[in-house]
Amino acid sequence: MMTSQRFTSLALDKHQVQLPIEGYEQMPLVSLEEAVLPLLDLLSDIQRMVRTAKVKCEQPADGLTSDESAAIMLYTMEWTPSEKCLYFVLNSVLRTADQQVIKPWLLYLKLIRTALSRLPSKTGTVYRGVKLDLSSQHSKDEKFYWWSFSSCTMTMNILKSDQFLGGTGIRTLFVIESTNGKDISRHSFYQREEEILLLPATRFQVIACLPFGPDVHIIQLKEIKSEFPLLESKM
Repeated sequence: MMTSQRFTSLALDKHQVQLPIEGYEQMPLVSLEEAVLPLLDLLSDIQRMVRTAKVKCEQPADGLTSDESAAIMLYTMEWTPSEKCLYFVLNSVLRTADQQVIKPWLLYLKLIRTALSRLPSKTGTVYRGVKLDLSSQHSKDEKFYWWSFSSCTMTMNILKSDQFLGGTGIRTLFVIESTNGKDISRHSFYQREEEILLLPATRFQVIACLPFGPDVHIIQLKEIKSEFPLLESKM
């Protein structure tokens, strides 16, 4: 059974500061097929996944174009090996802060960022988790960034399922007061996951760190204004 690692993978990159991505604003909006052409050597099976996403997004929700909706869906799709999935490679690249490594992704980033900008921002509590004890790496009132896209869910029970965090073992649950998350559930390949996507360079303040039994740690976060947007948009 495929596990949704988008919700449970977390890079420990919160202390570095990154510059806005060079060349992003100048990129044209192109079809999804064109946007992934520079990625063919980086991602396995990407063209077949694009075809699948385009077929499923022929009648997209929220007033998006087929290409915009499919760009979001492609981000949510998971295949094996997971290290060759688009979301995995893209987020690894965003964390590098290497402008040359990011260059092949600019067309896709322009397309998905445009799509996300057309969705209303979601205010409310969302959840994200990781199968590690990260309690010692966060302290009350600390402020930090997540530099990649971050998948969250509106329903804590989703994370408790065996496909995600499960019910045993060491876990850290992030309970996040989100103000700018994007509800992509109607464009996700897995709609039952009720996914809220946080944009790169989302900034947080730690409200509390709470132990919840011997193996579970809860970190409460509040989204605050970002001072270092990676993907600046003038739209």
